[in-house]
Amino acid sequence: MEDTAVTVSLDDLRQGNIEFSTLEQAFGPSSLGIILVKDLPPGFAELRHKLLSYSSSLASLPKDELAKLESPASKWLVGWSCGKETLKNGRYDTLKGSYYVNCAPPFEDAALQKSLSEKYPSFSEYTAPNVWPAEDLLPGFERSFRELCKIIMDTAVLVARACDKYASEYISDYKEHYLEHVVKSSVSTKARLLHYFPSSESSGHPETQTNFDEDDWCATHVDHGCLTGLTSAMFVDEAANPPKYSDEIYTLPELGSSPDSKAGLYIHSRSGAVTKVSIPRDHLAFQTGEALEVITEGKFKAVPHFVRGSAPGVGGKVARNTLAIFTQPNLWEMVDKKRDFAAFAREIVLKNH
Repeated sequence: MEDTAVTVSLDDLRQGNIEFSTLEQAFGPSSLGIILVKDLPPGFAELRHKLLSYSSSLASLPKDELAKLESPASKWLVGWSCGKETLKNGRYDTLKGSYYVNCAPPFEDAALQKSLSEKYPSFSEYTAPNVWPAEDLLPGFERSFRELCKIIMDTAVLVARACDKYASEYISDYKEHYLEHVVKSSVSTKARLLHYFPSSESSGHPETQTNFDEDDWCATHVDHGCLTGLTSAMFVDEAANPPKYSDEIYTLPELGSSPDSKAGLYIHSRSGAVTKVSIPRDHLAFQTGEALEVITEGKFKAVPHFVRGSAPGVGGKVARNTLAIFTQPNLWEMVDKKRDFAAFAREIVLKNH
C-alpha cells in the first residue's frame, strides 16, 4: 500500500498558518507520523544532489582511508560506521554504511566539547569531536554537509514551533515554546548520511539469498529523538556511474526511481497497515520520534518505520543514498517528569549497539 503524506509549505510554517487538524492528520494517534515540507529555499535541490553523490564516493574510499574516519571512542556514532550495529536477527549490519556528524553549530566550540565530555563521560557518542575526510579526497564535502544540515535544522525549528502551538492548546501546564527551544538550542542533534550498498556488494545480502526480508535494509524501529528530518532517497547505478574521489567536484546521475518499485521507506500505520511513503526530491520529510511522543504526552505518536531494499538480483549495482537528521534534546533536558534525555537515550543506544 502506498499513501501520500500530509504536505505543508515552508511559508505557511514561517507564518504560523498550520491548522491543528493538519498536525493531527500528520502526527496524531491515527496518522502516519510524517509531514512533508515543500517550497524549500533556493539551493536545496542542488545541495541534496551533491551531498547524496558524496555518499557513494565516501563509501568507495579505500579501506585504510575509511578506517581513518572511524571513531571507536564514540561507539562509532561519529564518523564512518559499517558493521557495528545489529539488525533484528542479531547479525551485524553490513547492508549499509553510515557517516555520523554532530551537526549543531555550537558543537564545534572546543570549550563546549570539553565541558560536555567532562559532564557526560559515558556519552561520547554525543561529545566526541567530529571526523572529516581530507579535503583533497572529497573536496567540498564538509561545506556541503553543513549547508544542507542548516536548511534541514532551520525547517525543523519551524515544525517544532507549530507543534508547540498545538501542545500549548491541548496539554495542561505545557511549557511554552518548549519543543522549539529543544530543537533550536540542542547540541545533541546528529546527522546520518546513509549509503545502502547495492545488493550484490553487501555481505549478508548476496544476490543468491533466498530468505529475503522486507525490512532488510533497515529493520523496523522508532527514532528516539524529537523530529527526524529526511531527504528523499537518491538511487545511483554504480555500474554505469562508478563513484569517484579526487580533487574534482562532481555529482552522480540520479535514477528516476528505484529499479525495484517495492524498495523504499515504509511506515507501520496506526491501523496496522504497512504503508509505503515517497518523498519528492524537492521536499523534506519530518518523522515523529519517541522523545516527541513523551514530551507531548502521547498527543503526537512516534512512527515505526523500516527501509526495504531492492530484491536480490533486481537492478544490478544500484545504491540508495539519503540523509537523516535527528533533532534530539540536550542531554540535560527533561523528556518527562523522571528522565532527562541522557537517561532516555542510554536505554535506546544500549539496545541497538
